[in-house]
This record gives sequence, C-alpha cells and structure tokens, in this order.
Amino acid sequence: MSTVLVTGASGFVAGQLIPGLARDHEVIAISRRPVEGAHHSVAGEFGSFEDLRRLDGHRIDAVIHLAAEVGGTTEEAGLAVNVLGTRRMLRYLADRGCRRFVMASSIAAVGCLHPEFVPQSLPLADRHPCLAHDAYGLSKAMAEDVADYFARLVPDAMFVNLRFGLAAERVQRQRGHVPRLSLAAPPAMPYLYFGYVAVADMVGGLRAALDAPARPGSRAYNLVAPDIRCTDNVADVLRAKGGDRLTGLDLSPFDRPGAACPPVYASAAIAADLGYTPHHSVAAAGSYD
Repeated sequence: MSTVLVTGASGFVAGQLIPGLARDHEVIAISRRPVEGAHHSVAGEFGSFEDLRRLDGHRIDAVIHLAAEVGGTTEEAGLAVNVLGTRRMLRYLADRGCRRFVMASSIAAVGCLHPEFVPQSLPLADRHPCLAHDAYGLSKAMAEDVADYFARLVPDAMFVNLRFGLAAERVQRQRGHVPRLSLAAPPAMPYLYFGYVAVADMVGGLRAALDAPARPGSRAYNLVAPDIRCTDNVADVLRAKGGDRLTGLDLSPFDRPGAACPPVYASAAIAADLGYTPHHSVAAAGSYD
C-alpha cells in the first residue's frame, strides 16, 4: 500500500474520502482536530514547518491537499495559508521523496466570485486565466502557479490541480436545499452557480488523480457536475445577467434547459487524462430539494 497524507482531514470532503481511501492506502491525516478512520492522525497545520516535522517518521508517497482558507477570506489569510502555506508543504514533501501531489483548487480561480465576471470563452478552459477580484480566487490561482514551479524543480513529480465547483451538499446544509436558477431570479454570479458539483464526484476525482498512472508535470482540471441546476434556458439566463458584455461568446451549446445542458466548464480533459467523468446529476428531479 502507498502512504497518502491528507490535509484538511477533519473537513466534510475528507470525511467522505478517508474511509474508502484507508481500505487500500495507508492514510496519514494532518488536522487541528483528531481524525477518525485514518491510520495515523497528526495534530497540526499543513503550513507550519514545525508541525510538518511531526511527519518525519513516515514515508509519504502522495498527498491529497484539501485544507485551505475558503471563500470570503482576506488577502492576508488567503495568501498566507493557501499560497505560502502550500509552498511550505510542497517543499517539505518534495524534499522527502513525495512525488504525487493532488491539490484541491477551485473554479473561483477564474474569477467567478465577482458579479461582473465574463469568461474569455465558453466552455471555460481548464486553465482559464485568473481574472479574480477576490482574495480566495487569487490564492487558488497562485497555488496552481506554485505547483507549476515545483513541477519544474522536481521533474519526476506529478501535480494535479482539481478545480472543484461549488459543492451542492455545502449549499444544501446551509439553506436546506439547493435553489434552481431561473430567468425570474438570475443568479448574481452565474458562473459560480452554474458550476455546482456533487461531493461524490469530488471524491471520485480525487481518487482518480491519486490512482492514475504517473504522468510528471503540473496540470489543472475542471471538476463540475455533468448538468446545470436551472429550470430555464441556460443561455437566456446568461444573457439576462451579462447583456452586451457577452458579445463574442458562443452561447449556442447552452441554448437548452439546465438538466439537458452541458457544463459551462470544459470537462473533456479529466476524462482523457485521469479516466474520470463526473456523473452525479445536480439537476435531476428530487436532487438536493
């Protein structure tokens, strides 16, 4: 069995990931709180060299990096934790022989947390450039750049950045249900809410990145649901919010209701490279209602 370090191990996604992961990998969890299900639970923060040194007695083959400051973070915290903290962890692990790095990025890296965001093209590419006005999106894009940097320094290492959509279960826990978007109430940030993803697909993508054949280098992949939670024509909803700012974008692939609509984030590369296709609907009748 390979040994896998999981950061953010007391979080919701890790709670869904670790039980299955521990059946065929030795799992080490690092968290400020004890973690059930892992073979070893280490108290600490991933961005602290002193805390990382508590891992010195373990050989670590791979890391699944889930811990982060989340949306709404300040510049100070977002950059200190998500960028500099991640750099410290990558340096520690790379120096000790770890060669597979699976990192939870976010579609926020493109800038979709700003109401006036307009993509350069549709569907949004896996490495769509960062146009963020918020510290969280900026920090996630910069963390991907840090991974690129380490891939140049450690050419036999594999870095996978999964640009997760907005977890539908997170919204359901907060609001009791996941709203269906419509023309009657166009979303303030359509490229965020048209990028929901089921946690089961997040876990599936993480496992695929961990278990895929080694492919050195640093790559990013969008990971969103295969459909869109919208009752009306998706292109019409985008037009209602974006107006003239969408001139030049081809909306024809999205000229259909959400349940029958392809993702607004490109999704072919993750299937081609990692063998994983998100398949949990967020638009099916009864889902998240």
